[in-house]
Amino acid sequence: MSRAALLALYACVLVAQGMVAAVNLLIPQLAASTLHPSPGELLWAVDAYVIVFAALLIPAGALGDRYGRKGALLAGLGLFAAGAVLSALAGDPAVLIAGRGLCGAGAALIMPATMSVLVRLTPPERRPQALATWTLSAGLGGLAGNVGGGLAAEFLTWRALFWAVVPLAALLALAVARAVPRTPSRPDAAVDPLGALVLAAALCSVVYGIIEGPSYGWASGRVLTAFAAGAALLAGFVLRALRAARPLLDPRIFASRRLRAGTLGIGAAFFGLFSLFFVNAQYLQYAKGFSPAQTGFAIVPLTVGMALVPRFGARLQQRTGPRLPVGLGLVLIAGGLLLVSTVDAGTPYAVYAGYLLVLSVGTGLCAPSLTMTVVTALPPHQAGLGSGLNTAAREIGAALGVAVVGTVLASRFHGNPAADPAQAAAFTDAMGVALRTVAAALLVASAAVVSGFRERGGRRSAAAGGQGAS
Repeated sequence: MSRAALLALYACVLVAQGMVAAVNLLIPQLAASTLHPSPGELLWAVDAYVIVFAALLIPAGALGDRYGRKGALLAGLGLFAAGAVLSALAGDPAVLIAGRGLCGAGAALIMPATMSVLVRLTPPERRPQALATWTLSAGLGGLAGNVGGGLAAEFLTWRALFWAVVPLAALLALAVARAVPRTPSRPDAAVDPLGALVLAAALCSVVYGIIEGPSYGWASGRVLTAFAAGAALLAGFVLRALRAARPLLDPRIFASRRLRAGTLGIGAAFFGLFSLFFVNAQYLQYAKGFSPAQTGFAIVPLTVGMALVPRFGARLQQRTGPRLPVGLGLVLIAGGLLLVSTVDAGTPYAVYAGYLLVLSVGTGLCAPSLTMTVVTALPPHQAGLGSGLNTAAREIGAALGVAVVGTVLASRFHGNPAADPAQAAAFTDAMGVALRTVAAALLVASAAVVSGFRERGGRRSAAAGGQGAS
């Protein structure tokens, strides 16, 4: 595959992932806008993207397998641009929420398609490096979203951010159309529309419950109903899949300890990373007095490890198997969170940046091996489905990280540092407890993940997985 094709695929990943983070920095501007959103509508303007994105990832990956991954990618870019136009033109909160949801549907088509094209067209010996770069692009997307959202919040308007997405998506579609080759489609690949609908509804209910838990309380009727509906729908999906001749996703694949470990590991890594994203902007603005633009750029140290370490992590995985880079990477993420939990208003930014670097190195070490484990667990003709499963685990883990850190923070801090700077110390104290809670949960998950890679012949299985997806 040509360098131009690779760059186009990685750029698509960066843009789709960037919009997850960008709107977070525009919340104050949206709250004060002429839309006059209620607190609930403001929350939905942020979360509609994540909920739709996570819910549709697995069905969207299966659609790409059946009808063509390049076509799915182009359709995703079209939906992404349409959602941005709708958001930019929004005259009331409902239209903005609908636009954000449409963008999320586009991103659900984009992410699995890019990864499955890489898996199908990259030679086995180069596949770990290609997936490491894909992982880097996804990580850089979150950082680019923070920077772009911060710049828009300080110098532009929230509508300008959405308008900027439209020509960018058009340029990416042109690059994909010209440079990215088509991969063989599989007309016989399972899509199972009813199963896809049930699975999407189940994931939507679960992610909704996770996101709303901190706001309404984990024991509230709204949240418990969402979880109950999600559990019932997941049970229905599993029963249907076990009986179907060609299910969308065969639950029996999770009999593999390695696949369970890879899926849990991906979720755990982003559980830790996004818990940091949730408190980072608040800490830098409330405690350090940074402007929105400074806040966006202040997280850039996270790019260092994500840019330099993934290729090393991929090479280490090829030599030792996934257990070492995965275990070390997850422990470093937890260690970085523990370090960040010690900061206060007097902590020099250089020290804070060093703590971010620890998190960055951990992510760069473990993410390529975890991605490779999940994607190669399914046969080659289901590369899109495997990619969707990988990204769904990321998004659910991210939503859980935000929910846990937000819940602990809200239980220990009830002030408003934006209105009263004297409350910054109380905020950082509560933030520290929240991050230590996340770090402890991450260490427990890390032990389970490492245990899953203890199968006999683990190194041979990793090599076989890389060959089998060719």
